[in-house]
Amino acid sequence: MRKSLFLIFILQFGQAWAEPVSMMILGDSLSASYGMDEQEGWVEILRQRHPDATLINASVSGETSGGALRRLPQLLTTHKPQWIFVELGGNDGLRGFPPPITRNNLAKIIELGQQHGSQILLSEVMLPPNYGRRYTEQFAQVFQTLNSEYQLTLVPFFMTEIAPKPELMQRDGIHPNRQAQPLIADFLEPWLLPAEAQRQQ
Repeated sequence: MRKSLFLIFILQFGQAWAEPVSMMILGDSLSASYGMDEQEGWVEILRQRHPDATLINASVSGETSGGALRRLPQLLTTHKPQWIFVELGGNDGLRGFPPPITRNNLAKIIELGQQHGSQILLSEVMLPPNYGRRYTEQFAQVFQTLNSEYQLTLVPFFMTEIAPKPELMQRDGIHPNRQAQPLIADFLEPWLLPAEAQRQQ
């Protein structure tokens, strides 16, 4: 199913990405190189791989969906990105925010980006199982609902294969370490930069 969605995505948007892409990453610590130098993070790795693409890392460690929403108008005015990769919600969940709050904030982020002419890529986000089955399922459903409502490209959570491996995690058990960053870049590259990746072949 995900492969089919990805093929549809390429057919719909691949031509639009024939020219160098401008993308803003609006995320939290998972995208902000928490615990390491920014030059070691997955965003910088993709920058080095695709120098023709403009990747703006607007991620902030500890960011919530509400905090990103407050920052977004100025970011849009300053950078005018063609695309926005939204990787948010994890801190909402870790703080126990009600899922409808996260959904409403992310919906406003999506709408605001679209109003400014940006295409939106939304990352799934999953919580550790110790937050309880009911809450984690409600939280996960937020992203499915937004994907259905706004007809977005929903990017699978890039931590799914990283988090269970201690050798790829920092001591806190939450954040990926330096060794994980190239793997995250490998995972996200065909989702965020499909046309750019094809040029390298």
